[in-house]
Amino acid sequence: MSLKILLTGGAGYIGSHVAHLLVDKGHSVSIIDSLITGHKRLVPKKAKLYVCDIGDKLKVSKIIKQQKFDLVIHFAGLIRVDESIKKPKKYINYNYEKSKIFLNICFKHELNKIIFSSSASVYGNVKKKASENDKKNPLNPYALSKLKTENFIIQKSKKKPISYTILRYFNVAGADKKLRTGLITKYSTHLIKIACEVAVGKRDKLIINGDDYDTDDGTAVRDYIHISDLAEIHYICVKDLIKNKKSKIFNCGYGKGVSVKEVLKTLNKILGFNIPTIIGKRRFGDSKKVVANSNKLYKYFSWKPKHNNLKLILTTSLKWEKKLKIFL
Repeated sequence: MSLKILLTGGAGYIGSHVAHLLVDKGHSVSIIDSLITGHKRLVPKKAKLYVCDIGDKLKVSKIIKQQKFDLVIHFAGLIRVDESIKKPKKYINYNYEKSKIFLNICFKHELNKIIFSSSASVYGNVKKKASENDKKNPLNPYALSKLKTENFIIQKSKKKPISYTILRYFNVAGADKKLRTGLITKYSTHLIKIACEVAVGKRDKLIINGDDYDTDDGTAVRDYIHISDLAEIHYICVKDLIKNKKSKIFNCGYGKGVSVKEVLKTLNKILGFNIPTIIGKRRFGDSKKVVANSNKLYKYFSWKPKHNNLKLILTTSLKWEKKLKIFL
């Protein structure tokens, strides 16, 4: 069965990857993206792109009334933790207030099945692997904006016939194997993105943000998930939400922590040389260790990741960065 699916932020890194997969699976995809951080070249040719802000009530209402979508996947938002600390009001406005406007329009027009792109940052620092029911402790305005939007959806579902799936992403990395889409940004704070930029000569060096954390090697630990596995999670959640109409929250990670130094060691091995690095100060708002307990996701869908390999994540990231160097 071919579904009509609306994606916000479908010209971004994760949104475009999911859009390509949905098109590959034969679904009709429409995208709302303001292109503030998104890129038109990442959008699948078979997808319909509306260049529009999610907070534009008139345009969004018109799109939703005309199309009669089966489901919406809400990716749109700002993602830079460092910027959110400097401009907290901007992040609450873009990620929360505009999301409320957009979602209320959806619900008004009976677009009541939603998959929301959230973040593991809602947990803050956790001593063990983070589970979905753990206490939330957002350490920065970006994380707070995600948690507030989650809570808005949950509260709305108690009053209206809304079915939702909230996906809390851990550290997303890698690129499409066909190199149709990947991460494009001038101001990346993603370790793997920056390391690959150094590797291809776009940057002089990589700054390790703190080596005095209470971890095995002193550097921060993250759970990296390949973008292609994350896209597949969205696809299986689409099918589940359409079929079962049951609201769920899932962590999206592999359950394995990798430190900054471990990532760089693996990358240097792939390259055959060591990229230049220096030790800098910790970034305010950074967690020392964030690793997923994704048992709920794995058990519910009987799902196994296909790209759970740091070398593969780094190799696809590197290939994408080399392509960008040629084409951008």
